[in-house]
Amino acid sequence: MHLRDLTRFLAELSENNNRAWFVMNKPRYDILRAEFLDMTTGLIAEMAQSDPFVASCIPKKALFRVNRDMRFSHDKSPYKTFFSASITAAGLKKPSKGGGPSYYFQIDRHEKLMVAAGEWLPPADRLLAIRQRIATDPVPLAKITRSKSLVTRFGGLQEEGKLKRPPKGFDAEHPGIELIKLKHFIVWSETDIGGMMPDVVADKVLEACNAAQPLVMWLRTVKTPSARDD
Repeated sequence: MHLRDLTRFLAELSENNNRAWFVMNKPRYDILRAEFLDMTTGLIAEMAQSDPFVASCIPKKALFRVNRDMRFSHDKSPYKTFFSASITAAGLKKPSKGGGPSYYFQIDRHEKLMVAAGEWLPPADRLLAIRQRIATDPVPLAKITRSKSLVTRFGGLQEEGKLKRPPKGFDAEHPGIELIKLKHFIVWSETDIGGMMPDVVADKVLEACNAAQPLVMWLRTVKTPSARDD
């Protein structure tokens, strides 16, 4: 993957975020997307060695579209200025659709690599199921969030949007209440990849995903009511 070509394309797209420019530069986009797909394919194969659940993840479906969903956004620019992918277990949808735990990474126009893992803003029934699981036994997740590898790589779970008070039905004195207050269960970190070789960037993604793997695997053990009924 030609990282310099990718970030240059994304920078130019940011300055010319319109359909006419994109159509004119579509051949460049197609080449870069194919290279990003190759990288994602290789990562899935590598990750599957320690997390067999991702072995059936289809690389083409893992990649997000460059087109933005403008229906509910004040920003009407039609294209994203980053390339991204979400690696999930077979049968799960992408996390933006409430599809469960996943690994996610993106490369943007500023030569930044962002890697995330877990679940971002799960829908209400899913969030309740996770909270109930913590209430039943908070120790496993607490151990994961305090693990050296996860804290060193990500600094711990992200607490953006965390509730100030316990959600309805949960005891304020419960030992896992600080985890129960969370609205999402995700870790993420950002790395400057300017000047890095593509294989080094892929290694960075793999390293981060491996560090977050216990969190993803724990989240997979939590079943929503609909999943239990099936």
